[in-house]
Amino acid sequence: MSQNNQVNWQIKLLYDGECPLCVREVNFLQKRDAGRGLVKFVDIASDDYDPRNNGGVDFETAMGRIHGVLPDGTVVKNVEVFRRVYETLGMGWVYSITQLPLLGKIADVIYGIWADYRLTLTGRPNLKTIVEEKRRCSKEVCDR
Repeated sequence: MSQNNQVNWQIKLLYDGECPLCVREVNFLQKRDAGRGLVKFVDIASDDYDPRNNGGVDFETAMGRIHGVLPDGTVVKNVEVFRRVYETLGMGWVYSITQLPLLGKIADVIYGIWADYRLTLTGRPNLKTIVEEKRRCSKEVCDR
């Protein structure tokens, strides 16, 4: 790999750019990254999102739960993504308690509940409707 093509990021964070709470978190994390490029932020709602460049994680899967992709192609999801991103940005202490087995399982359950209801809580249609709209729009030109 030439120096120009060298990977600087340590994790890709796949996020929903149409979720106001997700965008707020990403904005916070981007400030913490401070232009270092340690975390590569990938908006899954973008028209040019391509699963082939993101660990094979398709739009519907990415919308259901948060995912991250490591430079070697390994895909992580749920609280593990937050743990790795925060650790990468020097704030690992925020999620360190979730490394304890029982607390990690509890954190995953709580995150799962949040993920199941985040669309409703942010005033958006359900996942099935969003996925159908995305598929329809990928076949024709849609105004957003």
